Amino acid sequence: MSVIQKIQDKYGKVMAVIIALALVVFVIMLAFENGGSLFRGDSTTIGKINGESIDFASFNAQVEQQSQMMQQRGMGASGEMLSQQANESAWNTEIARVLLSQEAEKVGIEIGKKEFNDLLFGNNPPQELKQAFTDPQTGVYNPAIAQQQINQVKTKGTAEQKAQLNAFLDQMVFQRLAQKYDGLLTNSINFPKWMIDKENAQSSLISKVSFVREPYTSISDSAVKISDANIQSYIDKHKKDFKQMESRSISYVAFNAQPNSADSVQARENILALKPAFDSAKNMKDYLMTQGTNNYYDGFISGNRIQVPMKDSIFKVGVGNIYGPYLDGGSYTLAKIVAARPIPDTVKIRHILIGTAQTDPQSGQQIPIRDTATAKKLADSVALAIRNGANFDSLVVKFSTDQGSVNNGGVYDNVPSGEMVPTFNDFIFGNPVGSKGVVKTDFGYHYIEILSQKGSATGYKIAYIHKPIEASEETDRVANEAATKFAAEATNQKSFDAAAAKLQKEKGIFKSVAQDLPPTGSMIQGLGASRALVKSVYNADLGNVVSERVGDFYVVALVTEINKEGTMSPAKARMMVEPLLVNQKKAEIITNKIGKVTTLEAAAAALKKPVEVADSLRFAGQPSMTLGFEPKVIGASFNKANVNKVISEPIAGTQGVYVVRVDNLSNTPVQAANVDEARKMRFMQAKQQAQFQSLQALREDATIKDFRSKFY
Repeated sequence: MSVIQKIQDKYGKVMAVIIALALVVFVIMLAFENGGSLFRGDSTTIGKINGESIDFASFNAQVEQQSQMMQQRGMGASGEMLSQQANESAWNTEIARVLLSQEAEKVGIEIGKKEFNDLLFGNNPPQELKQAFTDPQTGVYNPAIAQQQINQVKTKGTAEQKAQLNAFLDQMVFQRLAQKYDGLLTNSINFPKWMIDKENAQSSLISKVSFVREPYTSISDSAVKISDANIQSYIDKHKKDFKQMESRSISYVAFNAQPNSADSVQARENILALKPAFDSAKNMKDYLMTQGTNNYYDGFISGNRIQVPMKDSIFKVGVGNIYGPYLDGGSYTLAKIVAARPIPDTVKIRHILIGTAQTDPQSGQQIPIRDTATAKKLADSVALAIRNGANFDSLVVKFSTDQGSVNNGGVYDNVPSGEMVPTFNDFIFGNPVGSKGVVKTDFGYHYIEILSQKGSATGYKIAYIHKPIEASEETDRVANEAATKFAAEATNQKSFDAAAAKLQKEKGIFKSVAQDLPPTGSMIQGLGASRALVKSVYNADLGNVVSERVGDFYVVALVTEINKEGTMSPAKARMMVEPLLVNQKKAEIITNKIGKVTTLEAAAAALKKPVEVADSLRFAGQPSMTLGFEPKVIGASFNKANVNKVISEPIAGTQGVYVVRVDNLSNTPVQAANVDEARKMRFMQAKQQAQFQSLQALREDATIKDFRSKFY
């Protein structure tokens, strides 16, 4: 047997144990590096607020809810930007919920069962319940039906319905807790009469001063050196002002992959190729759907309300003809006038909707309530009943599912063209006053009466087909190759800067910077939203280079700065602190130059500056045209101990050093102040600020751990 074989036989088991132990240690190290534990699974914990864990599933549901709400309200954002805003809104809401709930528990604020029932079914129910369970005939809220419906969802509802109900009830409880906590704070606010009286007395004072000043600009900045030790000393004395959150900064170069002129020519050719089929289409809606256009409005719209580029030129081509292609934003467009006819400007109508579906007030989803055949039969019955003399208002209340008009007798006044769905629109704009009929739409069947019409215009039915100007594969390839080449050359700080300088000189492509990117952020200055790039930056080390596609750009970025949560470093704070310390050192130089203050004239001689006068100074008034914004000088000017004296020490102000003599301080008549009104106004202002300030104080004192960047 060989020596090696003996060693393997003798020590093989020992080595296996050693390797196994090493793997265990490695796994443990990874677990603790990521803030985890082998015995407590927190892989779904998205954050902790004062020790309370926030679970990913529940938080993500809030994010989706916020996103849907923002979309419904048309808040403008979309894509990654919308996701980021929804995420931040949900996180801030969760922080507020936890902090206020914890604080309410500490001070003994709670919502009992009796109060909870009163909250839902009392005289002031939530607006959502009030709208859903108010009798349209009496206008009175019916708490019994509301309670019945809630209990039915609790016992027989789907899992989704139960979750929505619980979320709604939890929100109601939280809002009441917040109201009670807010009341606890606001009821302690007070502005005593003596404070208002003192402010009024200060407002009546007027001061006159003579002074000599030496501006800081008289000394060159280069004559004053500020070391890192100086800045650190300042930071140590003002740590609250230099708190920082975790962030990173980058330098980047963006290579444009947007469509070029050749791509524009190709897009124009592509849409011209569609012109014959567009011209000969018999069913315009079906044809446009084959081209990806699903928003064709098959109804007449007044020319005055049509807002598209080149609309006057489109109108001139006449019915059945095509105008274009023309540029509309980033697309080439063809427009065809399908039909035109005279229509009124606005119409007043009333209607009864026999709907086939109804909107769930909680989820916003459409819930079927009857089939099409049943809806048509009921609508015809309503029309017959009205012809036989039935009361329209009673039928609206009894049958109409259009909650937007039920309380108004089914009436819509001053309806402009294009606002209603096409078939509804064309009935009310294509028939004379007094016309009545049943019209089918996507919502169900409408019984409609035209009550009046105003004005006249030409109505157009226009079809549009668009072809976006998109980057070709060649355009994208050129940009990608340029970015790849740059990334290969720029592997560290030195080579990145050198390659960027060369690129700027040869191609005119400039290096940009994006500062203070938070770990959960997505917005990048100059580029827009890219969560992928921010994540890549946080997975890199200082001086590393990363590459990502961001919108229409290939981006190569260098990590230039890594800031940990805590207190700013001297380098980070220098931009803010250095100007202050420079002025402090300049103030010392000027003060030494002045020497001991005896008279104003002596100070003027030492500084070789004239004596200036500032009159009619007010303690809380506008800054003096002569003096400028100098709070320390103003404060000294209204000190009664300084009247008719030269202040013994030079004053280091915002713009320079001042030697001041207070020549006069007197009272002047001011408008009589209503102390009670002033106190009331100040109280209301403080009350409005209290909720935000109290939450901000709780937040500053809280321990908040944010792990969202690991999940999003």
